[in-house]
Amino acid sequence: MRWRDLRQSGNVEDRRGMSGKGLAFGGIGSVVILIVAFLLGVDPRKLMNSGGDAGPAPGAQATRPMNAEEQELRDFSGAVLGSTEDVWNDIFRQQGRQYAEPKLTIFSDQVRSACGLSSAAVGPFYCPGDQKVYLDLSFFRELQTRFRAPGDFAQAYVIAHEVGHHVQNLTGTMDRVNQLQARGGEREANQLSVRLELQADCYAGTWAHYAQRRGVLEPGDVEEALRAATAIGDDALQKQAQGYVVPDSFTHGSSEQRMRWFRKGLETGDIRQCDTFNTRSP
Repeated sequence: MRWRDLRQSGNVEDRRGMSGKGLAFGGIGSVVILIVAFLLGVDPRKLMNSGGDAGPAPGAQATRPMNAEEQELRDFSGAVLGSTEDVWNDIFRQQGRQYAEPKLTIFSDQVRSACGLSSAAVGPFYCPGDQKVYLDLSFFRELQTRFRAPGDFAQAYVIAHEVGHHVQNLTGTMDRVNQLQARGGEREANQLSVRLELQADCYAGTWAHYAQRRGVLEPGDVEEALRAATAIGDDALQKQAQGYVVPDSFTHGSSEQRMRWFRKGLETGDIRQCDTFNTRSP
């Protein structure tokens, strides 16, 4: 991925070493399942404790300088975010709307957001309450080692997916899904969550479509993203964690679904093709 040719977003804030206190999780089992639940966008409010102290003041900066590896990953993340801003600004402009750019907050260990307190173990997440994507840079190492999905474009896919959730927040899709989930049972709520996540995958593919047209992608990049989508499918992760698959408990979609919807966005570049809610089976 030719990310060094991309402009740096001005919407990145560094809050490493400035985490809140009092983090608490209840009823959480395997660490792998915890990472899965949050990896690409489950509403953090479902698992986070909203107690604790107030956390850092707005605009506060990290308490320690970045090492060379962290700086490289920070610059990479800022470049990917800047690219998503360019793409979504254009798409919204074509629709006669204005795109409100999200912020990317880099943290370490744990962080307080408008959704509560979260540890680094939850992986990257989007919080609709403050319209920010949260990322501990150490997750990129986890993506390579634990999930065996190496490559910079696999990392870019993760960021683009979280930005996809921001788009869903701006368009009202996230609120509608939350309302429907509140009225239904657990199975219905899980099915809606799957559709929400698959749409975010399709939106990530839409960004990749335009990144490819602008010469950002290199040979093998698409395969890196598809490998990441495969590795984080609910079926693959459940089989890894417990040795068997329970489809009714899926919240993000199977490996096949995640690859298919990412590829649909990649091939069409048309967000109208990302309607996962009005198809019989996503």
